[in-house]
Amino acid sequence: MDGVELQILWSNLIGIVSEQARALQRIAFSPIVREAGDLANGLFDENARMVAQAVTGTPGHINSLAAAARNLLAHTDMDQLKPGDVLITNDPWMSAGHFFDITVISPIFRDGRIIAYAGSTIHHSDIGGYGIGSGARDIHEEGLWIPVMKLYEEGKPNETLFSIIKRNVRTPDALMGDLGAQVSSGMIAAERLNALCDRYGLDDISTLSEEIISRSEKATRDAIAKLPAGTWHGASTFDVPGGEVIELTTAVTVDPEKGEITIDFEGSSGPSAMGINVVPAYTHAYATFAIRSTLNPDLPNNAGSLAPIKLKLPDECVVNARYPSPVNARHVVGMYVPFPILKALAQIMPDAVIAEGSGAVWTIQIQGKDASGKPFTSSMFNYSGGMGARAQKPGLSAICYPTGVSAVPVEVLEASYPIAFTCKELERGTGGEGRQPGGDGQRIGYRMRTNSRWLLNTIPSRLTRGPEGIFGGGDGAKGVFRINGEDVTDTRKREMNPDDEVFMITPGGGGYGAA
Repeated sequence: MDGVELQILWSNLIGIVSEQARALQRIAFSPIVREAGDLANGLFDENARMVAQAVTGTPGHINSLAAAARNLLAHTDMDQLKPGDVLITNDPWMSAGHFFDITVISPIFRDGRIIAYAGSTIHHSDIGGYGIGSGARDIHEEGLWIPVMKLYEEGKPNETLFSIIKRNVRTPDALMGDLGAQVSSGMIAAERLNALCDRYGLDDISTLSEEIISRSEKATRDAIAKLPAGTWHGASTFDVPGGEVIELTTAVTVDPEKGEITIDFEGSSGPSAMGINVVPAYTHAYATFAIRSTLNPDLPNNAGSLAPIKLKLPDECVVNARYPSPVNARHVVGMYVPFPILKALAQIMPDAVIAEGSGAVWTIQIQGKDASGKPFTSSMFNYSGGMGARAQKPGLSAICYPTGVSAVPVEVLEASYPIAFTCKELERGTGGEGRQPGGDGQRIGYRMRTNSRWLLNTIPSRLTRGPEGIFGGGDGAKGVFRINGEDVTDTRKREMNPDDEVFMITPGGGGYGAA
């Protein structure tokens, strides 16, 4: 396939998955999907290899979705799939690591045979059980577990599954609306992909997908081949809810001859009793993101460009969760995975890495009854701190790195839930000093507009130690979490009074280079 033809078809594929994602966001009910973009959309070939991803979405979702498609289809009788079938699961070990993230895969048919699959993963507003916090003692306390099933069969809804889902969640209308958005986005992808085949006279996309994936893999291996051979080490230490200290250590081995990079997490903290354990697919998602974003960020993210990056995970490790470990707040550790890898890469690619940032977004979930007595359960909303400084630029302030989700505007939150914000502004001076300073965190305060007690689930991190600077740069400021003016470290789900005020300052990012 010549370069011009490939570029035209590639642009069409990106247009398809991006339209798929835009449709999902437009149709979705929950602010976390509609406003924050906590989602992933991908297009897969008939062998379940990810060919293209949408231009919006999070690394934790999109790279987990790449694994989820293979896992779902490995548990499905492919010969029994028919037009109108839609597969679903939220199995943490098959998809994105916790019950809230539901993956939907739709086979795309042409002339009676499957030519591709459209997939999406989004964070849903509620899945029953404990909620988004880290306080559950095992996975069965965390919510509804959906095995690989057909959500739709030949275009007809699986009414039994729908009934089970609706009966087990607190906000069934929002969840069913968001599921409908996922199914609709898959239908749009199928329609557009068949139109592409009609337009260019293709029977399927097998030749196109092979060309894209093989070229991407070769380009990645060629980039790795330019690096020096050897093993480099990095470590990152941070505190999580309840004051537990987690250490992630990595040995990054570069093999230029094979064109491969292997990341070994030997020496990292063991499993946690809290729900912060990370399944391998989610660890892989953020580990590959760290490599891809420094090595060749302009290269398409697909099965080919991910293939040369390998992981080794110890059996007893916080980033290799085993059943029945609780995992609902897996992002609290998972979003720190890039930092020890970047520290290792800094020794051979100093201009391509960044200093440590605030890490995991601070997630909040509120439940209760408004002033009229109507129940509410918020979908998760996030607050970010400062990003680590870069070699040639300061770190960005109040940015969700590495996850990439947007902040839901306070106006949207106040219109959706009985919440009133007392402040939301940058906390100047929290970024670490350096030749390039780290980004600043932010201060947020809020109380609830309710006459009754309400429940708060919050998951802050870095309350005792701030992000480290790099190459002599200063450390970023640690975070602050207070209720009614008093510092709080135990942030498991708690009952709150109507007039209680929550106040937070998110951490700043580390600086780059001595000032």
